[in-house]
Amino acid sequence: MGFLDILLGRTKPVAPDLDQLFALPSAAVTLEAAAGFRPTGAGAVCFATVEGAAFEQTHREVQALLDADSDRGGVPVELHQDDYGYSWLVSQRPPDQLPQLVNDLHAVNSSMEVNGFGPQLLCSLAAFEDGRGRRLALVYLYKRGTFYPFAPLPGSAQRRDSALELQVKAALAGDLRIEQDLSRWFPVWGAPGL
Repeated sequence: MGFLDILLGRTKPVAPDLDQLFALPSAAVTLEAAAGFRPTGAGAVCFATVEGAAFEQTHREVQALLDADSDRGGVPVELHQDDYGYSWLVSQRPPDQLPQLVNDLHAVNSSMEVNGFGPQLLCSLAAFEDGRGRRLALVYLYKRGTFYPFAPLPGSAQRRDSALELQVKAALAGDLRIEQDLSRWFPVWGAPGL
């Protein structure tokens, strides 16, 4: 970043740091102690839909890598498209296998990045639920290298529990690199696994 960038208020974009995903298991312990949320075993990687043979080959490689994992219990990794035209590669694990789920998310992101599809990566999420049935996702923004909580309210209306999201933000500030710009806390309505 040069002198002119400083004068004009431009900032250097944050580089993705996929290793931040490995902080999720310890953050999950804090999240359970602070708010009673436990992992559901569901996680997903969201990316802009890509067409073509190169992407199909990458998708097959990622799916074969994750489906070959014997700890998965025969549950395949699935590809979904949402109502907004984005693709989600969804991994489902037993709830007590959050570290393995994080490995899945990291492998998907890394494979896409290595094969030239890094610009299409949007976010990754891990789903949580409390004893009252409230759902929560910890969302990793690929292009920012940060996390934020997303807590949809039950029902068909697209509303979120902002108070819970701020509570989780405060609780996990020491465990995860939390996105400080709240305008970047995008809702992920209809995210598979959430």
